[in-house]
Amino acid sequence: MKPASTSAELRSPVVLAALLSMLLPLAGLLAGCETPVRLMPTPVAFKNGEVDPFEKVGPQLQGTDVPVLYTTNRGVLVERPEPVHTIVATDTLRMGVAHVRIGDGTLDWETLHRLSTTADADERPVVELQRLDQLAVLGAGDDPARMPEVLDFFRLIDQTIAASPSTELLVYVHGSNNTVPRAAAQAAQFRHFTGRRMVVLTYIWPSAGSLVRYFTDVGNAAATVEPFARFIGLLAEHTRASKIDILSYSAGAQVLSPALVKLAQARPGESRAQLRERRRIGQIYFAAPDIDTRRAVDDLNAYVDITERVSIAANLNDSVLVFAQVANRASRAGRPNPTELSSEQSQFLVDASQRLGFDLIKVDPNDIPNLPKRSHDFWFADPWVSSDVLAQFLQNAAPPGRGLEPRATDGGARYWTFPQDFYERVRRLLNPAAKP
Repeated sequence: MKPASTSAELRSPVVLAALLSMLLPLAGLLAGCETPVRLMPTPVAFKNGEVDPFEKVGPQLQGTDVPVLYTTNRGVLVERPEPVHTIVATDTLRMGVAHVRIGDGTLDWETLHRLSTTADADERPVVELQRLDQLAVLGAGDDPARMPEVLDFFRLIDQTIAASPSTELLVYVHGSNNTVPRAAAQAAQFRHFTGRRMVVLTYIWPSAGSLVRYFTDVGNAAATVEPFARFIGLLAEHTRASKIDILSYSAGAQVLSPALVKLAQARPGESRAQLRERRRIGQIYFAAPDIDTRRAVDDLNAYVDITERVSIAANLNDSVLVFAQVANRASRAGRPNPTELSSEQSQFLVDASQRLGFDLIKVDPNDIPNLPKRSHDFWFADPWVSSDVLAQFLQNAAPPGRGLEPRATDGGARYWTFPQDFYERVRRLLNPAAKP
C-alpha cells in the first residue's frame, strides 16, 4: 500500500486550494442535521434473493419500526417528557430505547422486504427517529447496583438478547458531525440488515452536528472516553451478552480506541486471559477511522490481546480524512501514512496482522464497482463493504471466510482486498449450492 500524502505536500498552495474547493461539497456530504438518513443500499449478499436475511423473522418483527437501545453522555436541557439533549459532554450516562421507523408511515413490510433483498433502483425510504424513551440515568459517582432503573435497563438488554437469534450485543459509535436522530437511524438500519437478528445499541456521544465545529467534536470525543469505557465495563458486568462487539465510524474511533486501552488495564493479580474473559469483547471494527495513525497503532498494541478480532477499513482516497489530516497535521488511521510510524510500530503491525487477529482492509475504488473514489461512508453506502461488515459481525468470520483476498506490504504486513469476483465468492460462501 502506498503511503498517503505527506504533510508538506498537503500544505502546498495547489493542494490547499483544492481542499478549499472541496469544503462546500463536503459540507453537503457531512451535514447530518440537514440531510435525512435513507435506507442504505442492499448489501450484495442479499441482492438477488438467494439469501433472505429476514427468512426467520417472526410476525412481531415484520414491520417498519426498528427500535434500538441507546446510551448517551450528552447533557440535557430537560428530562421529561422526552429528553432535549445538548452538545455538552458529561460523565452522566442516560439510557433508554430509540424508536426508529423506516419510511414515512405509508411503507408496508412487503415493500420494505423487497427493497432490502433486491438491487431495486426505487428511491430508498427515509430512516427516521420517532422518539426517545429515557429509562435510566447513572451519574458518575452512582453505584448501579443501588439503582433499580439502571438494573432494569440491563435486564431489558438481556431480555432483548434472549429473544434474538444472536447472543451478542453490537454497540455502534457514530462519527463527527452527527446528531441524535442520525445516530439512532444509522444504528437502526444496521440492525434491520442483520435480519433483525442482532441486538444493537447506539452510543450517542455529543457531536455538535456541524462540519465547522469539528474541533468541538474532537474535544467532546476525548471527554467521552471515560464514560464510554465505564459503560462497556458495566455491560460486561451486568448483562449476559456472550460478547460485546463494537462498530465505530470515523471520529468514533477517537472514543473507542482510547477507551479500549482503559478496558485493557488489568486488576491487581489478574492475568490477561482472565481480563479477556471478564471484558467479553468480541469483534471490533473501525470504519474509516479518524484518529491519529500513530495513536491508533499504540492503542492497538495495548488492547489487541483482549479482543477477538480488530479490523480497520481504509480508503486511501478518503476526502473527509484528507480534511481531517490537514486539520490535525497528522495522517488518520483510515488513510494512513506508514512513513510516520517508528520501526517498532511498523514491526508491531506486521506481527499483529499475521498472528494477533488484526485485519487492515483496503477499500479500493479500483476494485469495488461503483464505489466513489473519495468515499468516506463506504461501510454502509457500498453494497460490497456493508456485506463484509455484516458477515464479520453475524458470522464472526475471518477475512477468508468473507471472500476477501490477502496481500502484503513491502514490509511484510498483511492486508485484505476485495477481489473482482467478490460477489461470486460471497454467493458460494452463503449458498454452496448456488449456480454460477
